[in-house]
Amino acid sequence: MTDKVLVPAQLHPDGKKYLRDRGFEVVELLRADAENILKNGKDAAGMILFVDPIGEPVISQMPNLKIIARHGVGYDSVDLDASARHGVWVTTTPNANAVTVAETTLAEIMDVSKKLTKDSIEMRSGNFGYSLSHLGFELEGKTLGILGYGRIGRLVAKKASGLGMQILIHNRTPKESPYGEFVDLDTLMEKSDVLTLHLAANSQTRHIIGRKQLSEMKRSSVLVNLGRGALVDTDALIDALKSGSIGGAALDVFDEEPLPMDSELFKLDNVLLTPHIGSSTVESFSRMATDAASEVVRVLNGEQPQWPVNQPK
Repeated sequence: MTDKVLVPAQLHPDGKKYLRDRGFEVVELLRADAENILKNGKDAAGMILFVDPIGEPVISQMPNLKIIARHGVGYDSVDLDASARHGVWVTTTPNANAVTVAETTLAEIMDVSKKLTKDSIEMRSGNFGYSLSHLGFELEGKTLGILGYGRIGRLVAKKASGLGMQILIHNRTPKESPYGEFVDLDTLMEKSDVLTLHLAANSQTRHIIGRKQLSEMKRSSVLVNLGRGALVDTDALIDALKSGSIGGAALDVFDEEPLPMDSELFKLDNVLLTPHIGSSTVESFSRMATDAASEVVRVLNGEQPQWPVNQPK
């Protein structure tokens, strides 16, 4: 009997082809919520997920499930303990999107420093003088703070090193870097003109940027988050943006996605909002889809996965 693999309908065709070429039945889901998963693939042996949450209520009803392959590097949407209890591997694609996320980080830093999106919107409404009264700022000579120094953080430092910025880094475990200086978290908050977040979301990093940290930042500083929404206390950030205690923000990730249309963030003109596009390039989506599919194939063929984040019991 052919093993069934559930995948998002939006998964890059290279990932679907990888599975089909190896003899697996691919079932595409327009939405990977609990109802659709159980209705269309209760008997599935493997599953590829974007950021859709999954836990005990669904996993416990899928007796054939052996692997949940995350399309990306984060895995906070998957209940690792429940997966392990039911003998299900959880994997990520750690090598697939680092370049794209690092490039998108720089793009958002450039955008907020020069007010590109806002200038374009105002120009389209006929306000050609907007840019004269809302000036941007140069990056050269400023300090870039990087919180988290994994694959993406290292690439951001490398790519930003040519901008003439001083680079400060904070990481739980200090590492060698030719591009910047390692400092404690308080120093990072106080010195950064632009602070960019590249941490995984877990119990230790949840709201690592809260009211205390925001109060330590310069009034002109900008917070950039392409990591995870849970890294930032959203209410505290909104208050800081409203009061002007920090200059602005660029946010690509949120506690709730899609960001609810009644969010206070939509009412602020000093924040750039993007809909989780950090890894959204043709190349990155192809790599993530293929890497996730390759993990499914390994596990369903009885092999160990390359990039597991749990250990089935």
